[in-house]
Amino acid sequence: MLKSADTLFSHVKPADSEYVSGGLRDFFLYRDLGIAAATHGKVIAHLVKANVAPQKGTGWHRHEADFQIVIMLKGWARFMYEDQETLVSAGDCVHQRPGIRHYLFDYSPDMEYLEIVSPADFKSVDVDPVCAIPDPTPWN
Repeated sequence: MLKSADTLFSHVKPADSEYVSGGLRDFFLYRDLGIAAATHGKVIAHLVKANVAPQKGTGWHRHEADFQIVIMLKGWARFMYEDQETLVSAGDCVHQRPGIRHYLFDYSPDMEYLEIVSPADFKSVDVDPVCAIPDPTPWN
């Protein structure tokens, strides 16, 4: 458990940080919410939104993380979690258990989600394909 002395107070308003490229995926934009700095790297929280239409998706991978959730704020995304196709729509929350093999392969133009992960410097590791991936939905 985090002790109050281990963390800082943080209040980030929309004007305090911008969406930027250069995150884990080049087809998404990321907005830092200041949590990694406030927790000294114990947790990261950022907003992620679609930037360009899906083509190849994320590829099969897993994360070296102790905790990860995705809360879909707008739009939708389709994932493969192991061999199960999962549609995650606005309002849904997904807990990605540590090590689960997954592939985000499709998303709406307005997709935006909140991702919270511990530790902040989690790693993404490519894995062998689990199953075939459906084609993404073209953007009009």
